[in-house]
Amino acid sequence: MKPTEYIWHNGTLVPWHDAKVHVLTHTLHYGAGAFEGIRVYNTEKGPAVFRLKEHVDRLFYSAGVLRMEIPFTTEEIQEAILETLRKNDLAQGYIRPLVYLGYGVMGLNPRGAPVEVAIACWPWGAYLPAEAIDVKVSPYIRIHPQSTIADAKIVGHYVNSILAVLDLRGSDYHEALFLDYEGYVAEGPGENFFMMKDGFLITPPLGTILAGITRSTILEIADSLGIKTREEKITPEFALTADEAFFTGTAAEVTAIRSIDKHLLNRGEVGEVTRKIKETYLDVVYGRNADFSHYLSYVRG
Repeated sequence: MKPTEYIWHNGTLVPWHDAKVHVLTHTLHYGAGAFEGIRVYNTEKGPAVFRLKEHVDRLFYSAGVLRMEIPFTTEEIQEAILETLRKNDLAQGYIRPLVYLGYGVMGLNPRGAPVEVAIACWPWGAYLPAEAIDVKVSPYIRIHPQSTIADAKIVGHYVNSILAVLDLRGSDYHEALFLDYEGYVAEGPGENFFMMKDGFLITPPLGTILAGITRSTILEIADSLGIKTREEKITPEFALTADEAFFTGTAAEVTAIRSIDKHLLNRGEVGEVTRKIKETYLDVVYGRNADFSHYLSYVRG
């Protein structure tokens, strides 16, 4: 990670290396926090944040699940994100808003811990290392929806993802694929899953997955391209029959899946539909598609 100059912290822009917390910060010990991953793209009209409102709305939703009252409005956080980008003069990269419980109390009951907010941004290119990746079905399942609020983007949830990624060490796989508690395909450690089969673009339904903002965008793009879509439960065996498949996410954008458990999809090549959706998605985020221009928030107005 390449540092930028400033991080927004509780309403004030502070130098990057001065943005610190106490070692007894509650979220550091217990994982009760909420965060977002957002991208800014350098369009012909200048830097623009993709789906800023939706990301901030989800941040507030996730914090609300933990009964964390953010001491700012959604509009103030949106403006703080734009202000942070302006102050750092960042034209393209990644934005990380974080809501966390600060220093003040210990123990599982967080009552009395202050709710704090930080916003950082930095240059960041492709998240996954190849145009088409090899995926392994993880020995870990996606967190059970009756043990947590599965569609909230909660800090502690990502221990599940870390374990799945650590399991890949020493292998030739690029990414993992979670099954849910019923054995159906759920998602990647930080991505939603799509597959093409017999002319339909299919993705797992909500319930055991994160309601990805990129995921919802892809469903809209597919509709605009005349591609039929379905949300349905996908068995691992059915996933192996896919004509093509891909991951989506703020970090991953649209990344083709070359294989699942060494089983090649589409002869290991990027599929025609995957490529078309990826091209269209990039046109959208770079401001080259007027039909989706309402999803861009320009940093300098």
